[in-house]
Amino acid sequence: MGALGRFGQANPSGRTASSGTPVAVLHQLKWSPPRNVQALDKRTVVNHQQALRLLEAVRNQGPSGPRLVAFFAVMYYAAARPAEAVNLHRQDVTLPELVADPDTGQWREPEDEWGELLLSESAPETGARWSSTGRRRDRRQLKHRGRGDTRPVPCPPPLVKILREHMRAYPPRANGQLFYGLRGGELSQSTYGHVWERARKAALTPDEFASPLAKRPYDLRHAAVSTWLAAGVPPTQVAEWAGHSVNVLLQIYAKVLTGQEEEARRRIQRALED
Repeated sequence: MGALGRFGQANPSGRTASSGTPVAVLHQLKWSPPRNVQALDKRTVVNHQQALRLLEAVRNQGPSGPRLVAFFAVMYYAAARPAEAVNLHRQDVTLPELVADPDTGQWREPEDEWGELLLSESAPETGARWSSTGRRRDRRQLKHRGRGDTRPVPCPPPLVKILREHMRAYPPRANGQLFYGLRGGELSQSTYGHVWERARKAALTPDEFASPLAKRPYDLRHAAVSTWLAAGVPPTQVAEWAGHSVNVLLQIYAKVLTGQEEEARRRIQRALED
């Protein structure tokens, strides 16, 4: 009897591949091409001063700008993807307690105290027509994570202050969502995209504006990861915070890591001299 063909039909020829595997079996095998990981273009990455100028320029892009400063800051300081930032809820944010100023008795931010963001879901914009829920955004698990997985990310003091000010000025929605539109609806990609474009034009020089520098809000995430790596945070920890595998992280940010070899040698030398 001939080998079975596709869909259970008989293969009269009974042919086999050179490996001895029936041709019909080969047809049924599923294969995906290797994932093409594109290395980061360093021209897109802002330095800290440029990032601060951009965030301040966002604040001046009324009426939506002031309420989007914290949204973009979450990408810059915590390496959140836009679809993760837009889905951030109050219950996902842990901030340090305010402290009483001994001189004035007023409550103030504690110095050098960090918070934490617990990213749990992503909400990419698909459009109501293509959404399974009929809404602009579909909530789903974090990228490269299983359903229900979370990703804790450190919240540095500047972001602590920005988030606290944001929640004071723009209280979370009834469901706890931090970032939303002027009328209380979902924050659209077109809204924050237009604000970002105007902020770039206001904050950057003409040459910088014409360049790929921070062309997309997503580039703020690249700046965050680049900052962590440049600060000497181990790639394994950076990968965990950024939601990458170590292998993918090293492929994307290889150019950022280049040039750190000399510092690594100095650290090894100091360790051997102790």
